[in-house]
Amino acid sequence: MKKFWFLIILLFVTFNLNAFQPDEKLTFKIKYGAITAGEATLQLSGTTYKDSVECYKIESLAKTNSFFDKIFKVRDKIESIWDKDKLVTYKFTKKLREGNYRQYRIHFYYPEQNMTIYTKFGRKTKNFKEKRMDIPDNTQDILSALYSLRLMELAVGDTHIINVTADGRNYPADVVIHRTETIETIFGKKKCFVAEPVLKGDAIFKQTGKILIWLTADEYKIPVKMSSKIIFGSFKAILKDAENVPYKKK
Repeated sequence: MKKFWFLIILLFVTFNLNAFQPDEKLTFKIKYGAITAGEATLQLSGTTYKDSVECYKIESLAKTNSFFDKIFKVRDKIESIWDKDKLVTYKFTKKLREGNYRQYRIHFYYPEQNMTIYTKFGRKTKNFKEKRMDIPDNTQDILSALYSLRLMELAVGDTHIINVTADGRNYPADVVIHRTETIETIFGKKKCFVAEPVLKGDAIFKQTGKILIWLTADEYKIPVKMSSKIIFGSFKAILKDAENVPYKKK
C-alpha cells in the first residue's frame, strides 16, 4: 500500500487545449479489493508563477476513510505549477503521510536551461537537502504528465512517450493505448480508451503489475477508472463526482 496514490496520479503531437475546463474537479473513490478505502481528488485552477506567468495549479489530495485509517492511514497532498501556454512544469511539491511514512519534497524546474533543483526534507536533520540535476526536453512532473496525455490525440495502437522528472530522478514512461471499451460511468455509458503506462529504466517504484486507466474516448479524455495490482493485492479508482466538466452526472 505504500505510496499507493503515487500509482494513481502517475496514470494518469496535436494538442486540443479545450480538453479540460478551468476549475475542473474530479473525485474518485478508492477500493482496495472489495473494501472502499477512501477517496482522492484532482483539481485544476488558474494561478500565476513569479507574479507574471499564467499557469495551471494542479492539486491532488488523497485520504483514507475512518475505517481504513485503522489499517493504513493516508493523507497525501501533491501540487504542480504548469505553464498554460508552454505546457512546461515549474514547481512540483509532494507531502505524503502514509502509515508511519512521511515525505516532503519539492522540485523547482528551469525548462529553458534543462535543469531542476530538487529539495528533500530530512526528518532527522529537520532541513532540506538540495541538489541540482539536468532534465531532458519536454519534462513533466507526475501530475502534469496526466494532463499532458489528455491534450494528445489518441488512437488504438499508439504509444506516447512522456519524460517525467520527480523524486530526484528522470525516467521515461511509455503510455500504450491498447483498445477501446464502453463502460458504465457517472455520465452514463461512455466509450473509453484503455491505456497502460509502462515505466522504463530505474523508475521511482518497481512496477509489480499491470496498471490500466480508462479515459473517455473524446476530446476531453476524462479519467473515469483505473485499476492496478500492487504487492499486497489490487485496487481501483472509480470516478464518483465531477465538477466543471462538459458532461452531466446521471
